[in-house]
Amino acid sequence: MTTLEAITKEIIDLHDFFVKWFNGTVERDQLEPGFLSHLDENVVFISPEGHILTGEMLKGGFDRSYGSNTEFRIQIRDVTVHQEIGDLVMVTYTEWQVGATQSAHKNARVTSVLMKMTDPVTWLHIQETWLPDSVRDAGSFDF
Repeated sequence: MTTLEAITKEIIDLHDFFVKWFNGTVERDQLEPGFLSHLDENVVFISPEGHILTGEMLKGGFDRSYGSNTEFRIQIRDVTVHQEIGDLVMVTYTEWQVGATQSAHKNARVTSVLMKMTDPVTWLHIQETWLPDSVRDAGSFDF
């Protein structure tokens, strides 16, 4: 499996978990193995609004949102590996959401991630940025 294939699978699998978590279709005891175990202990997540969150903050937000949105869906597109330095990989992808309750019902963002190619892959740094309205409006939300 190439690095791109491995990273794409990691990203899609993790976002599939998010959908199941917010839909409430995965057991609550799966938060650690399904998500938190993929995060470095010092992970930094920067939201599209510019909020900086730690792993503990992410855990708290996920704990509170279990089963909160049965209509939520995500599609991952445009996964691109930009840099590979040893076991570190810098990746971008676009994330398209339908049924979101914490942001626009239909939204899209570009995400930059620094990952360490371990087993499981370790997410070190994540930054999301809203895609421009023109890009979002031209995209498809039929998924």
